[in-house]
Amino acid sequence: MDTLTSPTPAPRPGPQTADAPAPIDISASRGPACTLCQRPALVHWLRRPTNEDVEAVRLLEIDRRAAQEQLDNPDAPTPVYPPLPTGADTTVIVHACGPHAIDMEAAAHIHASTCTAPNEADLPGCDCTPEKLPTEPPEETAPLPAHWTSGGQ
Repeated sequence: MDTLTSPTPAPRPGPQTADAPAPIDISASRGPACTLCQRPALVHWLRRPTNEDVEAVRLLEIDRRAAQEQLDNPDAPTPVYPPLPTGADTTVIVHACGPHAIDMEAAAHIHASTCTAPNEADLPGCDCTPEKLPTEPPEETAPLPAHWTSGGQ
């Protein structure tokens, strides 16, 4: 019986030539950055969008619908779209590094569009009154099948 051997490693590329593409710098694409200092984010929370944020979302949705209409079959019925998003049904993610994070209790709430967190003057809190968490229990859901639970077969 032959013994298993590791595959030989691929040869390393030689020096870059004028025709060869430059190596890609992935350091800038390693995830979200802190809103305040641009270090890698460790935590996040939600806030309501500003008027500018809502307008940007609305314009994206209008452009998406226009592009979809270009692809639609002209003989098909015109699609009925839901209303355009508003600030009441949209949130924006706020990223923060460890030193600029608000406390966990505050991060569990949705903050106002005017919230300045992370703001070093207010840390570990913020300068707004976040929305209250729902007091009603979540909707009852159907139980998972037995084979989807850890004790099932």
